[in-house]
Amino acid sequence: MPKLKTKSGAKKRFKITASGLVKAGVAGKRHRLISHNSKYIRTNRGTKVMAASDTPKIKSFMPYG
Repeated sequence: MPKLKTKSGAKKRFKITASGLVKAGVAGKRHRLISHNSKYIRTNRGTKVMAASDTPKIKSFMPYG
């Protein structure tokens, strides 16, 4: 069998944790931040774990983890 290719966009945007969860950066933090309040900016700092319903689809884009 040939090797499976990884989606280039997925490998740049997602990381798989040791327990198999998918981490991703939070949206809405690039520009127009003046219209967001401080709580929004503070709570969306760093990364978040993706929802369980999205995880199988993302993992199919990255077959080798």
